[in-house]
Amino acid sequence: MPSPTPDATPDEPPGLRTGTLSTADISFFVVSAAAPLTVMAGVAPVAILLGGIGAPVGYLLAGLTLTVFAVGFTTMSRHVRSAGAFYAYITRGLGTPVGIAAALVAMLGYNGMEIGVYGLLGSATSDTAAALGHHVPWLPVALAGLLVIWYGGYRSIDFGAKVLGVLLVAETGILVLLAGGVLIDGGADGLSVGGLAPAHVLTGGTAAVLAFAFAAFTGFESTVIYRREAKNPERTIPRATYIAVAFLGLFYAFVVWTVIQAFGEDKVVQAAADDPGGLFFAAITTYVGAWAADLMHLLIITSVLASLLAFHNAINRYALSLSEEGVLPKALGRIHPRHRSPYVAGAAQTALGALVVLAFALAGADPYQQLLLWVNTPGMIGLMILQLLAALAVPCFFRRIDHTEGVLRTVVAPVVAFLLLAGAIGLVTAHVDLFTGASTTVNTVLVSLAPAVFLLGLLLAYRLRRTRPEVYARFAAEPDSEGADPSCPHPTSSSSTPASATPSSPAPQPSPSMAD
Repeated sequence: MPSPTPDATPDEPPGLRTGTLSTADISFFVVSAAAPLTVMAGVAPVAILLGGIGAPVGYLLAGLTLTVFAVGFTTMSRHVRSAGAFYAYITRGLGTPVGIAAALVAMLGYNGMEIGVYGLLGSATSDTAAALGHHVPWLPVALAGLLVIWYGGYRSIDFGAKVLGVLLVAETGILVLLAGGVLIDGGADGLSVGGLAPAHVLTGGTAAVLAFAFAAFTGFESTVIYRREAKNPERTIPRATYIAVAFLGLFYAFVVWTVIQAFGEDKVVQAAADDPGGLFFAAITTYVGAWAADLMHLLIITSVLASLLAFHNAINRYALSLSEEGVLPKALGRIHPRHRSPYVAGAAQTALGALVVLAFALAGADPYQQLLLWVNTPGMIGLMILQLLAALAVPCFFRRIDHTEGVLRTVVAPVVAFLLLAGAIGLVTAHVDLFTGASTTVNTVLVSLAPAVFLLGLLLAYRLRRTRPEVYARFAAEPDSEGADPSCPHPTSSSSTPASATPSSPAPQPSPSMAD
């Protein structure tokens, strides 16, 4: 780990810690946001119930789709160095109005994915305490979690990376322990890959499994959010993206397959129907021991905390970028002089989370069925819409600039990804009742939130173009140099030529007509 960036001088405002995060660090952030243990123990049993013994293939197909998306996404990351992540990519490819609208959808998506999980934190802790013979109400746990996550985001980014590294190893370790126990014992009826045959995959429940599988990858694209703080971002960001997608796809499929073997291919669906929430705990009790089931209960709580911290850090950096753009209040762009964290954005996000949690609690809502599912669902749809727009932005961007990238990366892969992601969004919206368990009216509202925010963003963009043309004109602009922090002043003399302006690494700009 490199030495921390020195504290800012009185004449220079503090910036984020540059050159801090390695490929492994960023991968920890991304994989932790997906919460593998929570997804497996809490959601995979429903996927098995709906899709049968072919369910593992759903996770492989989702991973393959997102790998295709990552091809164009990471290729464009070599040419777009803005810290705005998705909205910067979309702006450069589809124009400023769509980019500003995408920025608002991103804030909805990441906030929805994080704030709803406080309900899961409360309910999971209550369930774990109940399993150990204690009663713990969910609301105090959720509020305490808000403070813990605020502190984690307040500290430096390398502190967060270390915490997530430990928590991620623990939660994946317990799943590996379960899988190892099943493999060593040979499963209930001997190990079999018969469930991967087309006859078991191409069933009526496959569409629902795919919807759950795509939801399990939510947040993988957040690698580019940490560009300013990454070591050698042109290499680190693509590597972390591919590692995260490959790990999640293969690991999810492998773990689901081992649990199917634990019960037997002819019995697992009934076992999932009888007790979906206890499926993984029953399996690890049988093949490892009751102590491992107790440990899994505890590690689900830490898995949720890891996911919350990963999303919190991503949200803070999005808010920081939008503050620097002039779209959000300038105060949100303040960076702590010692920890180099966007601490004001973190405090604002924590306050927003507290308001939402308290509102659901005062309404008597269930922390899992309503706070988690109702808040997460529009967040998940919002992030999938961002992926769709980013995939479309790639060929549009490369069509307007001079470059040496191959057509497979700049046209074929992103167009295929666009079509696959459009299908995935269709699956999720068609089966949204499986995610929420809510009425048709509630589901209609939840599905409509992200498109409504997108339309509001378009209106905001046109208003900014009319009333604040300088903000509109510089939206998602490239930094002066790689790793530069827009919050810090840069030399303006001709001697300070940006590294990216050299012939070896061009940083092309789209035509002005495209930006408008």
